[in-house]
Amino acid sequence: MDNRAHRYCVIMCGGIGSRFWPYSRAKLPKQFIDFLGTGRTLLQMSYDRICNLIPAENILIITNDRYADLVREQLPGVSEHNILLEPARRNTAPCIAWAAWHIAARDPEASMIVTPADHVITREAEFERSILEGFDFIESNDALLTLGITPVSPETGYGYIQIGEHTVGNISKVKTFTEKPDIELAKVFIATGEFFWNSGIFLWKASVIQDALRRHASDIAMVFDSAPDGTYTDEEAERGFIAEAFPGCLSISIDYSVMERAGNVYVETVTFGWNDLGTWSALYDLSPKNLDRNVTQNCNVLSYNCSGTIFAIRGEKLVVVDGLEDYIVSDADGVLLICPKAREQKIKQMVTDAKLKFGDKYE
Repeated sequence: MDNRAHRYCVIMCGGIGSRFWPYSRAKLPKQFIDFLGTGRTLLQMSYDRICNLIPAENILIITNDRYADLVREQLPGVSEHNILLEPARRNTAPCIAWAAWHIAARDPEASMIVTPADHVITREAEFERSILEGFDFIESNDALLTLGITPVSPETGYGYIQIGEHTVGNISKVKTFTEKPDIELAKVFIATGEFFWNSGIFLWKASVIQDALRRHASDIAMVFDSAPDGTYTDEEAERGFIAEAFPGCLSISIDYSVMERAGNVYVETVTFGWNDLGTWSALYDLSPKNLDRNVTQNCNVLSYNCSGTIFAIRGEKLVVVDGLEDYIVSDADGVLLICPKAREQKIKQMVTDAKLKFGDKYE
């Protein structure tokens, strides 16, 4: 049986990308920026990647309502009915819940892939093969499936999945989840060969994630179950209901609320290239470098005695630098950031501090 017509994709693109501040800002987050110089933004690349697998009419974008115009501008082919606008930021569990209830109302037989808009994927033929294998599995099983990436280094910024009993193909039962371990534990994980990075890409039937939310995140499920009949197939009624109900949802991730609690969670170990592009260092690693191992993001730089440094400057400003090693230098919209890459985990706090001292001007 051809299940293609019942397959859906939800691209989540509501985050503000604060770890890429000041280049990524609340008014123009990283998913709407062409970080890799391809002529396509991260959101557009995510859409392009899934088009070979999912009918265009079944691809949904869910984002914060302030980014509605950016989505429409960058993806003009997506219908208004397929753009879900969150009135408030409430993390991934409410986001996914709304999408699941919306899709299930349209198609009770629906299966779905949920993917962030800011990932960088290479070896796309292997990506497509993995997604098709995942769909085949979840359409034959009442399973919650996540994709696990083979770790190449003991990263402390990713969640880890420990595989359990092998099920079929590249799919195994999940044994444990661990969020962002310290460096020593991450080294132990890699040494065992049993742990994989949690990609944040999920596949399941819409009805199965609904049931999981009702069981493990009942406070969120009750919000969406409380909608009057027909709400999710009437655009005006749905907008009105979501505007009133969505801000009351608990802000929590799908990992914490469901995946770490449910008993029917599986992982497909995949081999396509993956980077969640979560930090300046991740962008540096992905980008072409000059002979001094420096990266310039479409900007004018004269560097002397600099190495391992990434320069991201918006506008026509010429940047002249001497003596920086392994730094981030970014200038955009009135903010100049100069920070060692080794301390980039402090950037989110810097954003908070700037907002507390100067208001929303530099957010």
